[in-house]
Amino acid sequence: MFIMKYVLALLVGVLALLSSAQAAGYRIETVATGLVHPWSLAFLPGGALLVTERPGRLRLIEPGPDGRLQLRAEPVAGVPPVLARGQAGLFDVVPDPDFANNRRVLLSFAHGTPEANHLRVISARFDGRQLQQVEAIFTSQPAKSDTQHFGGRMAWLPDGSLLFGMGDGNLERTDAQRLHTHLGKLMRIKPDGSVPADNPFVKRPEARPEIYTIGHRNPQGMVVVDGVPYAHEHGARGGDELNRIQPGANYGWPVTTGGVDYTYARITPYLSRPGMQPPLVEWTPSIAPAGMAWYDGALFPAWRGSLLVSALVERSVRRVPMINGVPGPQELLFQELGERLRDVRAGPDGAIYLLTDSPEGRVLRVVPAAP
Repeated sequence: MFIMKYVLALLVGVLALLSSAQAAGYRIETVATGLVHPWSLAFLPGGALLVTERPGRLRLIEPGPDGRLQLRAEPVAGVPPVLARGQAGLFDVVPDPDFANNRRVLLSFAHGTPEANHLRVISARFDGRQLQQVEAIFTSQPAKSDTQHFGGRMAWLPDGSLLFGMGDGNLERTDAQRLHTHLGKLMRIKPDGSVPADNPFVKRPEARPEIYTIGHRNPQGMVVVDGVPYAHEHGARGGDELNRIQPGANYGWPVTTGGVDYTYARITPYLSRPGMQPPLVEWTPSIAPAGMAWYDGALFPAWRGSLLVSALVERSVRRVPMINGVPGPQELLFQELGERLRDVRAGPDGAIYLLTDSPEGRVLRVVPAAP
């Protein structure tokens, strides 16, 4: 009797979720299951997808004989050793802009030991089954201890350079304001790892030349819209931020923030300071933003021109409409899933793809509800 009641309650819950999604004008399909804390998703020509798992595996989802997407059982071979502990692991995957010709992909991950670790970015050739010609094109300096706040998101800028973020390490927060370290910064490099000559701090002898912006806590979402980069980052207890990225700008952490520490201690008395960029959007209490996409697809016309922000703590996707670069009223999506959402992507098919952050993580696809 107990089992029957449990099954009935579960069925009622599932039907309620389906009804909620249908009423909202979409349905949510499961593309793949059984992924261990999936972190990032990338689309390849021909309809395949690459997915990173935080413990250090790269997985391929490809069209099967019937055209339906299916997860290949064996991981992609050739991924370098990854430090997987705490928040450390395998992070982002992005195809080279010329992937159709050079078959190269970039991965970001935690490298080293818990006592001395780095954020590393590699470039490698993907032959469909394994990574070859693996080259490390960036390794953060100096080494840091502990396994928190790595950042790791990457995005291509219109000039072909790579923008990516690194967290502050959560030890000496003021390193985010210091130019001798990559901690708490966004970096910009060329695809081969060399430094663009016009990077804003390249002529400062004490500065790491890769640095593009400073004053970040833990950036985990990044997207480029009409040539303009946007990034979001975790605050502490509140103070999550969405920022428009400008070369050489200072985004304030830890001198300015709208959040307080996890102990409820005040981090700083300042919400703003001269010379420090205020956020476009601040989320307090924290929603724990984790991924971000730009939606301009045909399947959901009402959502076009919006940033989509996946959130872990809020278990949602925030839709932030952008009108001439100004954020409009936000809408909460997909809360009926009740899942920590690590990443959100806009697919080439116009659908929206979600990654659930779980030891039994899933890849989900959002499409319009059947008429």
